[in-house]
Amino acid sequence: MDNSSGVGVLDKAAMVLDALEAGPTTLAQLVSATGLSRPTVHRLAQALVHHRLLGKDIHGRFILGSRLVELASAAGEDRLIAAAGPLLIQLRDQTGESAQVFRRQGDSRVCVASAERPVGLRDTIPVGTQLSMKAGSAAQVLLAWEDHQRLLDGLDGARFTPTILSGVRRRGWAQSLGEREPGVSSVSAPVRGPNGRVIAAVSISGPIERLTRQPGKIHAEAVVHTAVQLSSALRTQDTTTRET
Repeated sequence: MDNSSGVGVLDKAAMVLDALEAGPTTLAQLVSATGLSRPTVHRLAQALVHHRLLGKDIHGRFILGSRLVELASAAGEDRLIAAAGPLLIQLRDQTGESAQVFRRQGDSRVCVASAERPVGLRDTIPVGTQLSMKAGSAAQVLLAWEDHQRLLDGLDGARFTPTILSGVRRRGWAQSLGEREPGVSSVSAPVRGPNGRVIAAVSISGPIERLTRQPGKIHAEAVVHTAVQLSSALRTQDTTTRET
């Protein structure tokens, strides 16, 4: 299908933005993903950085910019967050544990939706909390399906190993025991966008004493089911938007 709008510079800028949906990207990777010439991609990317539609992480890679978050918030059209709310409440009630959705932003992961356990000992992660991409089951999920170079970069200094990430890809979910914080366990599963790429992670977290040392054995099925439901909701919304 021809996605051209007839306005060449906007079409090319959109290609650059689309290529960044999966996470931090080098200039060479942008050239490969878009099929545009290196000078064109460089010029477009720098202009998008100027307008805060793109940014750069600490390694100099391009990332989606803060202006996009501001616009999405102002319009109230963040489909992931809108769809996540009721599903996280359902997951929290089913498991009895706090539930979250994380998205990657540069070298961090950010909690964009949360349903906290109302009483008792719990792992509190408010919306907007930034956590490391080097530890925790959500970090494992957000890294496991990255391309080879990004995966290698992400493993540098991480508390998990390539073997662990291989297991995450095989099972379709991740677990951690005291990896991010002593005494805290978590289970996470991938949320996929309409194009099939992993764009977020659904998680539950709580004390090891309650989740046990095999939290995935108890809760993986529920977490994976919620992630699948959220992925399906995003595909449905995307189809509806295209048909409207």
